[in-house]
Amino acid sequence: MREYGFERLVVWQNARKLTVEIYRCTKVFPTSEKYGITAQIRRAAVSVASNIAEGSSRRTIKDQQHFYRMAYSSLMELLNQLIISTDLGFIKEEEVNALRLDIEKISSALYTLKGKK
Repeated sequence: MREYGFERLVVWQNARKLTVEIYRCTKVFPTSEKYGITAQIRRAAVSVASNIAEGSSRRTIKDQQHFYRMAYSSLMELLNQLIISTDLGFIKEEEVNALRLDIEKISSALYTLKGKK
């Protein structure tokens, strides 16, 4: 089976792992939030990995950087939603702090990829 370029990117691998972890931790969110914050958090996590994959397939640096910026924006959206979920009592602060370490790692890698523009 063919391996695509994005699959070799450590930042994509980390984003993929983060997405799986996000799905795991949101399983315990209230059922009433299934179409609310639970869905938003999951979409933001998937968006990070998806934008990295899409960006890696673009031919120009400008196009690549655009998608890496989008991935970074989704990552910040995800962090915001996790913080709000803590405020609402859906997730423990310790769990968010563990996820923050993964977010920081991905954030640093995306900062390098997206350029300073």
